[in-house]
Order: sequence, then structure tokens, then C-alpha cells
Amino acid sequence: MPRPRRFAAVLSLAAVAAVSCNAASTESGADDGSGPSFVLVTPNPVGVNDFLKLSVAGVEAAAADHGGSSNVYESSDPASLQQNMAAAVREAPDVIVAVGFNFADVLAQEAERNPDQQFLFVDSCTEQEFANVTCATFREHEASYLAGAQAGLLTETDHVGAVVVLDSPQFHRFSDPFGEGATQTNPDVEFTQLFIGGQNPFNDPARAKELAGTLAGEGVDHVMGAASAAGNLGVFEAAEEGGFFAFGVDSNQCPASPGQVVDNVVKRTDVVITDGIDAILGGASGDNRSYGLAEDGLSLSGLLDDAGDSQCVIAEHPEVIEEIAALRDQIVAGEITVTDPAGS
Repeated sequence: MPRPRRFAAVLSLAAVAAVSCNAASTESGADDGSGPSFVLVTPNPVGVNDFLKLSVAGVEAAAADHGGSSNVYESSDPASLQQNMAAAVREAPDVIVAVGFNFADVLAQEAERNPDQQFLFVDSCTEQEFANVTCATFREHEASYLAGAQAGLLTETDHVGAVVVLDSPQFHRFSDPFGEGATQTNPDVEFTQLFIGGQNPFNDPARAKELAGTLAGEGVDHVMGAASAAGNLGVFEAAEEGGFFAFGVDSNQCPASPGQVVDNVVKRTDVVITDGIDAILGGASGDNRSYGLAEDGLSLSGLLDDAGDSQCVIAEHPEVIEEIAALRDQIVAGEITVTDPAGS
């Protein structure tokens, strides 16, 4: 029987903006039945979405590691999401991977109906616990703290801020630690955060732009854009027009506004998918696996090997990257504990 979860679902900011497109399926890897098979179902078309591209890379890497095959179903709306999940179940692969909170209800239904089918739920979790559902969630607050530490070192006004989707603990994971990290490296910093809210907070770049402009008018010169993939475009536009700097989330958003985006809180879905599949195939399924800096599940674009090609402003400040890397190592070693606003 399903048992109540003891933690709340973690919502992905990158996987919430619906894109109109027909559902699609792509296959890769061996197809001779000699190895395990994996199916990835995405909430939106992959396209240029780096967050989802990392997910595809993860399931393909798992197939290569285990001598198996992978298949990707790209959804475009709630109807195609349900259809794709049902199609994935009919394939009866060794593991079905779903990315983003959009899958919570349909994945729970399919898991209960198909107890022999293993599921890996990335960046969220079902409200109820199932023996065949393994959850992979992120400790976003750890990397957000590092982004804030960058802002504290770079600010010229001693005033940083955040534009946040909703005033809820899960999204405070991006904003509160940003302010905490800024004061770590600059005790004189003042931190202000504003919330989008409304009827469509995940797809309201106009409102995000307005709030970012409001912060700039108050003297904020570095803004964490925890406003979803769509909303952050508004933050970046305001940054470009207002001459201040922004930070992205989930994936490398610097190419969206070169010269204005300092860095990004990157969720390494490729890492957690390969690790989660390894665990399931090894017999460890049905638990919640938490990924942070120590597990390489989170990073900043500036701390990755390809930082020089990221188009991020932070690449111009190697001395800041060095100091942030030291803070990361302190968090990993347990010398610094970053407060988790979600309390999990």
C-alpha cells in the first residue's frame, strides 16, 4: 500500500512553461534486446531547453553504460503527457524516467496500476510513496547560496535582490539562500525579493520584467531570476535595458542575454538520471535520493569545465570563481551549512 511522503515535492523552474508542439519519440542505443531499456518522458519538447537536453544525455548515457537502449517521448501539453506516459508503460522498459512536477499525478496512477514497472521521478516526488517509484530531488539552496556569494562580491551598490515565482518554501530555496550567500561575502549587502504570483506565475515574463525593474529602481544591481524559464526572459530583458545583472536557474541561461547573466544554478539532471538508474538496477528502488553539491547534482555554470564557453559574465572574473569554489568545498565538507527554507 502507498504510504504518505514525509517531504514536499520540489518543483522544477525549467519544466513548467508549456510549448505547443506535437508529441515526439526518439530512440537511441542497441535494440537487440541484449541489455536493459530506458524510456524518458519530458513535460515539454526538448528543443533548445538545456535542462531537458541534460535529461536526454543522462538516459542515453545510462543506456551506453549498461549496453542497453533508450527512448525519449517529448510531451507538449497535459494530454500528450498522459498519452506518452501510457505509451512508455506499454513498452515495459526496465526504467521509466519522468522529469518535473507535472508528472506527479499521472506517475502515481501508473505506478499503482503497474507495480512491476520501475519509475525514476526527477526533480519532484509523488505525494504518496510507492515501492516502484524512486525520487531524485535537488538541494537547490546550496547552489543558490553560491550564486548569492558571487553577487555579494560583485555588487557595486551593496543591494541585491530576487524575482521569485511564488511566495512558497520551495521557491524560497532559490531566493533566501541567495541573500544569505551575498551577506557571507559582503556583510554590508541589503537583500530584497519580490514575488510574481497571480494566475499564471510560471509564464509571465512581463510581470517578471516589471518586478526586476522595480528592484533596479531601488538600487539593486544583481537579481536572482527564480521566475521560471519563461519569466526569467523578462528579468534578463529588464537587466539589459536597465544595465544591471541577473542570475539564471536550472540550466545555462547566459546565452539568452550575453553580458547580463552572471551565472546560473544548474541542476545536473544527467548526473541524477544515470545515478538513479544505476541504483534501481542494483536493487535500491523506492526511496528519495537527494542531490546537492557533494553529489555533483548541482553546480554553477562558472564552476563547470566549460565555463569559458558559457557566455556568462562570471567567466570574466576568475578570482571570484576561485573564491566561490572554496565556499563550495566548505559546504561539501560540512563546514558551512546552508539553511533550507523548505525544511527538508
